[in-house]
Amino acid sequence: MKLTIDDACYAHQEIFSQFGEITPVAGRDINSACVKDADILIVRSRTQVNRELLQGSAIKFVGSTVAGLDHIDQQYLKDNNIRFFSAQGCNSMAVAEFVISSIINLADKHHFNYQEKTLGIIGVGNVGKRLAAKAQLLGIKTLLNDPIRQDEENLPNFVTLDTALSADIVTFHTPLTFDGKYPSFKLLNQSNFHNISAKTIVFNAARGGVVDESIWQKTQTLENIIDCWENEPAINQNLQKTAYLATPHIAGHSIDAKFMGSFMVYEDLCAFTEQKQRNSIKNLINPGVLSLKSDNLLNALNEVYDFKQDTVAIENINNFETYRRNYPARYEWNHFTGKVKLPIA
Repeated sequence: MKLTIDDACYAHQEIFSQFGEITPVAGRDINSACVKDADILIVRSRTQVNRELLQGSAIKFVGSTVAGLDHIDQQYLKDNNIRFFSAQGCNSMAVAEFVISSIINLADKHHFNYQEKTLGIIGVGNVGKRLAAKAQLLGIKTLLNDPIRQDEENLPNFVTLDTALSADIVTFHTPLTFDGKYPSFKLLNQSNFHNISAKTIVFNAARGGVVDESIWQKTQTLENIIDCWENEPAINQNLQKTAYLATPHIAGHSIDAKFMGSFMVYEDLCAFTEQKQRNSIKNLINPGVLSLKSDNLLNALNEVYDFKQDTVAIENINNFETYRRNYPARYEWNHFTGKVKLPIA
């Protein structure tokens, strides 16, 4: 078999070589010529997988090693009997850690007690649930909003969108959707931006387009933390210059998350091709026990990884894509031990 794979997919050669001949291509450069003779396509978020890309190709399987789905035309794949698998949840821990680390740093900057703040989590799927669990460990009160889950599960502790937007800290963790009963495109918009005050901390670590940036750039907040942008990599420089963290869509870019994305696709591809999994694949990430020297939570989290370096790296936005493709090694908290117990949940 022939495989076309985004060359940013973690350990693509080691993980997928058992299936056949691999042609690695930068995600933005994958086009119809690249996939014409391929049987398998494995992508991240930078490839638009649709009729234009796949029509006339031999592709039988598409795997996406990231959690987002807005780059995939699932209906086209279904209509053409092309197997599709998406690594939902692969980066949920990484994104939750990004948010918690930012909150602890902001508490230090603005001299507030994070246990006295409310955290509005909008979208309580894989990431939102992880984040809520960590917040609970830290004693942060959460306001959970997810109308899709609410309709399906009738959860008594969930709140309305307006209530969640009125929290001290508001963070978005929805997919980007344009239709259905609850589309998330411009979920924070002209009609509800009044809930955001000059004392609100706002995160977008979901998808660009969930927040209307044309209004956001005119709205005074306490701080903005922006990892996901409209029109990446041509991001809104007004928001970039004023954000506490302005990062290049890397909240989910831990080594663990990248590996898990590839591994989840690998598992499904083994099932699709009826091949046996290689046990060695599970051991590709083994950094051993990593020790922290810090004696307080703030310093410990920054010792694990300081996200300010990601903001500095793209002060020149021409570095946006290059930095993402060459992102520094970052392990999740479960690998670390030290004087301070990290909120691992």
